Amino acid sequence: MGNLRINDPRFRSALQEIEDSIDTAWNTLCADSGVTPGTPEAQELAQIVLQDTSEFGWRVVDGALKQLTCTECGSGLGAGPLGCTACDLANGFRFAARETDRPDAMSRNEHALRVSSAVARTRHRYTPRARTGYEIVLPMLLAGKIPTTPQAQRAKDRINKLTDDQLEQLIPCDEDL
Repeated sequence: MGNLRINDPRFRSALQEIEDSIDTAWNTLCADSGVTPGTPEAQELAQIVLQDTSEFGWRVVDGALKQLTCTECGSGLGAGPLGCTACDLANGFRFAARETDRPDAMSRNEHALRVSSAVARTRHRYTPRARTGYEIVLPMLLAGKIPTTPQAQRAKDRINKLTDDQLEQLIPCDEDL
């Protein structure tokens, strides 16, 4: 996994690629449904998607979440602070969506990619240790690989030796990811 830092361009590029793939999946669903993205009809479609997320791929579900605002906290639905009941529930919806392994990706890579990207996209909902671990592997996962058990154990051991302040130094300060 190398010496990747969270503010490393590889991480930023991987996270942007995930965002783009979510937007593409959402826009494709809208087009297939005869709905224009960004309209009230698209918000209605998002509500329909969230009624049974197991019927849709995870990128479509994440795209639907991006269309809606939480009525409790005002954040994007599923992205609000921990303890916001509606966001906590919606955040869980994303994990009921379908995962289809991508061609040329290792088995179970799509699950790891979904979890890692969800953590990276709603990072304030996770501990510094958890998000550091998931964010460090994001570029590897996007490339279709999964860390081996020894690699994951070494990374976890290194992360566990860092203080919270050291972990925060790995985390980007800007929110423009």
